[in-house]
Amino acid sequence: MAKYLVTGAAGFIGRSIAAALLARGESVRGVDSFITGKRANLAGLEAMEFVEGDLSDPAVCARVCKGAEIVFHEAALASVPRSVADPVSTNRHCVTATLNLLVAAREAGVRRVVYAGSSSAYGDTPTLPKHEGMLPNPISPYAVAKLAGEHYMRAFTRVYGLETVVLRYFNVFGPYQDPTSHYSGVLAIFCRKMLAGEQPTIYGDGEQSRDFTYIDNVVHANLLAAAAPAEKVSGQMMNAATGSRITLNETFRILREWTGYSGKPAYAEPRAGDVRDSLADISLAGKLLGYKPIVDFREGLRRTVQWYRGSA
Repeated sequence: MAKYLVTGAAGFIGRSIAAALLARGESVRGVDSFITGKRANLAGLEAMEFVEGDLSDPAVCARVCKGAEIVFHEAALASVPRSVADPVSTNRHCVTATLNLLVAAREAGVRRVVYAGSSSAYGDTPTLPKHEGMLPNPISPYAVAKLAGEHYMRAFTRVYGLETVVLRYFNVFGPYQDPTSHYSGVLAIFCRKMLAGEQPTIYGDGEQSRDFTYIDNVVHANLLAAAAPAEKVSGQMMNAATGSRITLNETFRILREWTGYSGKPAYAEPRAGDVRDSLADISLAGKLLGYKPIVDFREGLRRTVQWYRGSA
C-alpha cells in the first residue's frame, strides 16, 4: 500500500518529487494521463506503483487515493499560452480534476494534500516582491484555474478537516522539463535551441524578470510541507521560490556563454497573459516550513544545461 501519491508523476515536477521519495525508501504511487507527461520520464522510477489515468474521471481519483496518506498534487495543464488558446481544457484538467481529487482524498481518508499553486495567481501587479497577503489578480485562464484550486484546498480544510498545504511555485526549471513544446518553460526552450545552435525567441523586450526556481528547491519545499505539523501549515498557502530575480536578457547572456551559442535572440511581441515581473517573498515558507533555497539560480542553470546537453 503506497503511503504517498504523486499526481502528474510523468511530468517535470511530479517525476522529481517521486524520485526524491523513492530515493529515501518511501512507498509511492504515481498517476498520469500523458497529456503532457512523458513515458520516458518514468525511467528510474520502476519502484513506484504507476496508474495511467485522467483525474477528470472521479473513478481514477478514487482508485489512486485508496490507501494513500499524503498526496502531492502536481498534475495540471501548466501553461499560460495553452490556457489562452483553450481555456475549457485548462479548467477541466486543473479545476475539475482538483475537485475530483479532493473528494476522493476525503473519502479515502487521506491525511494531507500538498498542492502545486502558481505565482500567476498574483497577476501583473507592480508590487514586488509578491507576498501571500496580496490580493490575487489572475490575468490568464491558467492563473484563474490554479487559484480556484487553492480556494478548494482551503475550503476542504475548513469544511471537512482535510489537511491541505498550497505552495505557489515561481518559474520552476531543471532536468526533465519538456523543451520541445511551444508551451514549455522558457529556460527549457532556450537550452534546447541554443545547444542545437538555433535562435531562441524572447517575447517582449527581454527586460521582464523572473524568480527562476531550480527544481531541487521545489522538491525540498514539498517534502517540508508534507512533514510539517498540521497546526502550523494546514490550510496555509505560501510561496516556493528563491527570493531573487533576473531578466531574460541577462539569462540569455549566461546561457550563451555556457551553451556556446554565438547568435542573438529574436524578439517578438509580448504574449497575452504573460506577467512582466515576478519576485517572491519567501519569508512565510521560512517561518512555517523552515524552507530556504538549497540551490541558487546560476548553479541550477549550470546543472540544467549539463542535463540537456547529456540528454540531447
